[in-house]
Amino acid sequence: MLEILYRDSRCIAVNKPAGMLVHRSWLDSHETRFVMQTLRDQIGRRVYPVHRLDRPTSGVLLFALDSESANRLTQQFTEKTVRKTYWAVVRGYLHGKGRIDYPLKEEADKIADPFADPDKPAQPAVTDYRCLAQSEQPFSSAARYPTSRYSWVELTPHTGRKHQLRRHMKHIFHPIVGDTTHGDNAQNRTVAAHTGTTRLMLHARTLAFDSPENGSRINVCADTDEAWQQLALVFGWQNLISPSS
Repeated sequence: MLEILYRDSRCIAVNKPAGMLVHRSWLDSHETRFVMQTLRDQIGRRVYPVHRLDRPTSGVLLFALDSESANRLTQQFTEKTVRKTYWAVVRGYLHGKGRIDYPLKEEADKIADPFADPDKPAQPAVTDYRCLAQSEQPFSSAARYPTSRYSWVELTPHTGRKHQLRRHMKHIFHPIVGDTTHGDNAQNRTVAAHTGTTRLMLHARTLAFDSPENGSRINVCADTDEAWQQLALVFGWQNLISPSS
C-alpha cells in the first residue's frame, strides 16, 4: 500500500518507493508492480500522471484525479510554477550553497528513442544546491585514502532535463551515492558494504503546486525510507531525519 501524502477532490500525492516504476513500460516487461496501478486499486478510481520520477528515486509523486486537472497541473510544470526540492547524498564535501548552470545534451535511450537526434544542441539546465550536513567515514574505495567524505545536500532543479540532478552532480565531481549510471561504482560498493544501503540516494523531498480544486498553494513533503535512515545513522545524521510536518 502506498503512503498518501495529500489528497483533495482533484489530485493526490503519494510517497513513491525507491525501485518502483511509475507506470507500465515495455522496457521493463517483467515488472508487475507500478505506482499508477497500485494507487488506482488502492483508492478505487483512475489516476492521471502529471510528472515522473526515475525508478530508483523515491519521494513525492503527484497525480490528477480527472483529465481537466491533469491538464492544469501539467501546465504548471510546463510553466515552471511548481517548486521541487530533492535530498541527495553525494561523494565529497560540497560546501555552502550554489548554482550549477550547465546545459545538457539529450540523453536518449538507443532502444526507447531510436530516432533521437544525437546532434541536437545541449539544452539549458539549472540546479541550485545547499549543503545540509557532512560526514567523514573510516573507509574508502581508493587505497591511497584511509577515509571518505560525504555530503547531504538539498537540490532544487529549475529545469527538467532527463537525469538532470544525477548528471549535474557528476559534472561538479560530487556523484550521488548509489548512482550506477552517472556515479562512482567503486564508491557505491564501498558504501553498501559499510552501511547496507544499495539504493540511489536521491529523494524527492518536497513539491509545491497550486491546487486545481481551489487555487491554494499546496506544499507536500515526503519522509525518507528505512535504507536512507540506516545510512543517516551510520553517517551520524540521524538528528536530521525527522517526520515531515
